[in-house]
Amino acid sequence: MVIGVLRLTLYMSESGSLKGKRRILRSIKDRLRSQFNVSVAEVDHQDLWQKAELAIALAAADRDYADKVMQTILGKVESWHLAEVIDVQMEII
Repeated sequence: MVIGVLRLTLYMSESGSLKGKRRILRSIKDRLRSQFNVSVAEVDHQDLWQKAELAIALAAADRDYADKVMQTILGKVESWHLAEVIDVQMEII
């Protein structure tokens, strides 16, 4: 068993307040949880209203599957155009 961790730093230019940021992040987190059955949490930049860092974790049987799912997640987040992905960190443990 392996654990995949994907950390995404997001920039939300449309967000004008912390409330707007929370709305955008809730949408992203809910979509990821329902489509990929992963754990998602905001782990940094909670006090900034245009920047956030999400950590996404998944358990998988092998490295290839974990890597494939994390790449798919990254592509989905970028395709939704809710936030700009400005940094990506992937780790498989």
